[in-house]
Amino acid sequence: MCGIAGQFALNGDAADTALVGAMAERLAHRGPDGEGSHFSGPVGLAHRRLAIIDLSDEGRQPMGNEDGSLQIVFNGEIYNYRELREELLAAGHRFASATDTEVILHAYEEWGRDCLTRFNGMWAFALWDERRRELFCARDRLGVKPFYYTVVGGSFLFASEIKALREHPEAGRRPNDRMLSTFLAWGVADHTAGTMYDGIFQLPPAHAVVVSEEGVGEQERYWDFAMNPAPGGVDDEAAAGKVRDLLTDAVRLRLRSDVPVGTCLSGGIDSSTVTALINVLLRAESPESVGDRQKTFSVCFDDERFDESRHIDTVVAATGVASRRTIPGTDGLWEDIGRLLYMQDEPFASLSIYAQYCVMRLAQSEVKVVLDGQGADEQLAGYIAYQAPYIRGLLRSGNVAAALREGIGSARHHRSFFSWATRQFRVRSERRGLLRGSVPEVLRYAGSLDEVLKREVTASNLPLLLHWEDRNSMAFSIEARVPFLDYRLVEYLAGLPLDQKVRRGVTKYVLRRAIRGLVPDAVRCRMDKMGFVTPEEVWMKDELASHILALFSSPEFSRRPYWDAEQVLRNYWEFLEGKSAYSTEFWRIACAELWLRQFEEETAGGVVEV
Repeated sequence: MCGIAGQFALNGDAADTALVGAMAERLAHRGPDGEGSHFSGPVGLAHRRLAIIDLSDEGRQPMGNEDGSLQIVFNGEIYNYRELREELLAAGHRFASATDTEVILHAYEEWGRDCLTRFNGMWAFALWDERRRELFCARDRLGVKPFYYTVVGGSFLFASEIKALREHPEAGRRPNDRMLSTFLAWGVADHTAGTMYDGIFQLPPAHAVVVSEEGVGEQERYWDFAMNPAPGGVDDEAAAGKVRDLLTDAVRLRLRSDVPVGTCLSGGIDSSTVTALINVLLRAESPESVGDRQKTFSVCFDDERFDESRHIDTVVAATGVASRRTIPGTDGLWEDIGRLLYMQDEPFASLSIYAQYCVMRLAQSEVKVVLDGQGADEQLAGYIAYQAPYIRGLLRSGNVAAALREGIGSARHHRSFFSWATRQFRVRSERRGLLRGSVPEVLRYAGSLDEVLKREVTASNLPLLLHWEDRNSMAFSIEARVPFLDYRLVEYLAGLPLDQKVRRGVTKYVLRRAIRGLVPDAVRCRMDKMGFVTPEEVWMKDELASHILALFSSPEFSRRPYWDAEQVLRNYWEFLEGKSAYSTEFWRIACAELWLRQFEEETAGGVVEV
């Protein structure tokens, strides 16, 4: 895990060493263990190293092949690098290091751009091919690792984070009003290639692009998957067994590390599953990266409505793992939000992100790698809101009996959620009236369940969560790994019929069967999904209220074209006085204002205090 940055001067000039160096410096938090650069005519590559595999100097980047005709900067991990290395050795390649980075170089020599299909991992890299005079850029299948770029001042610039690109005096000088307005209205981001910065984009997941002296080529998709729309037809035990086997191997691969590995444990099904599987592997295979006893990291709250301590206790008691916990204090919350926003580069839709930030801060002192359960919900219909499109799809296909069974199951297990969601729908619809201008409608739950899940994985939800996780972990120089997004598991889960994901109102059906006897039933069978959440409503009414009021009352806020400032302030006061319900629109507006202030400060040449 590292930070990468670079330049390809399309106008024929030599790469700007000062610019590339400044870009890399903005990524120092991503790679505190070393730095390096390579310049060759129009191309400049820079790297900040977080040493995870092969800690020796042989792992330094940019890294070249034997004759130096290839140079790469790489962020991520190729988990099957050992197997690929053996295959490449058998084909006659010779290695100077034990790194996965060098495996990419030789894989490119052997298979060309098709090497991407051989990798199991997460990656964003730029590979300069001196002979072809081409810069080959690629991002992993699910977009776990970021790759941002812009074309400005006659150059193609790329970096792991947007803040690095803004070192160029012409890059991202204006907010992207369309993206910001869509975020304010619907709470989405990372759902397109655009960003909140005008002219700055991200290479989509599962895409590659070649940059040459002729310009930036067409982006090409190298991988995709199809979500099975069928309602049933697969044997339950066979499916559960296959899921367990694939997930076990995904975890096994992600324990490969030359530095300590820990686990984020929220108390939910997904992170508990990862924790339990690591413990099984620890007994059976003794991975050195875990040590004698697995370390887990959790967030807890004094308010029992948001606290998962009892579920964490259940998992800890069953596995004997070491449990480290943090209770986010409110004294430094406002200051933390400033640094969190700086690290994220873009406004974020809810304060739930803060819980993860606190967990990464806790883990920093003990490990350099963590595994967690990200990505299971979007593949296995873990969010309760997915029940509606499932029932709707069954009705549209004429499967009335199945739709009735699902409706009864949903009502039995999730009645309180649907009651809350109905009230929130009305409140949020009204609060969108606080915004100005028209924005495209974003309907996350439109269509049948298979359509919704495909969209959630590729656009509407998971990319945003992965953005948050990458920045939160890298803010503390930690690598986060997500075994549920092993592409083999993704392809298998996508191919399963929908009743393996939801059945009679029970979410993640096949996973719950797969982990029977592995995860305690008190956690395996729980229906009160929480995950890493925060008491956002409580904070917005108490600890943060004075700050939010000052924000909403300020002259700067009143001049923004995105909202009706008077109505926002009046509506927030009604919430504080108990006259109206809370909704996340308040936080989104506040966060957007904070982001705009940071944006303006940096654009004017100031230094944001973090």
